[in-house]
Amino acid sequence: MNRNLLLLVASLASAADWSQPAEVRHEDELVISYVARLDGSNLVVRATLGEGWHTFALDNVKRVQEKLAGKPALSMDRSTEILATSGFEVEGPWRESPPKDFSRPDLRMFSFGYDRDALFVAKVRPTGAALAKLRIRGQACTQSVCKNIDVPLTVAMPAKLTETGDVKASELVEVR
Repeated sequence: MNRNLLLLVASLASAADWSQPAEVRHEDELVISYVARLDGSNLVVRATLGEGWHTFALDNVKRVQEKLAGKPALSMDRSTEILATSGFEVEGPWRESPPKDFSRPDLRMFSFGYDRDALFVAKVRPTGAALAKLRIRGQACTQSVCKNIDVPLTVAMPAKLTETGDVKASELVEVR
């Protein structure tokens, strides 16, 4: 992870309270953990991966289709999905940490994602509930095992969202 992103994650962690973590495990080993919080009018979701695991970008499928340019894929990993289930509506485009390229073009296998931490951010509008609920779906893999992800997260909603927060959108890329 680049130094600027590490500083961003550290500043976000100290700036406000994160939700309780939603963890995915394989046997006793941590695969991935998600936490979320509101930062100004942005929903911020942080993913932290266990040693040896990687997960995929919100726009992994789109990136893969661009690389394949109409050719069939031998396999395709699931994109991460973050779905608002109650308490808020997503208003703007999602932004994400710049994904790594895990592709193996010699095998016509393309994949983009994360092997450490990742941030996902979108502008949201509250719908009046005290708690916002979201669901995260996707996949995380090692060299030999893949684990499906389907976890809920709950975030406390303030009475009023502020316009500004600590997230520096320039550190993130817009989801395609």
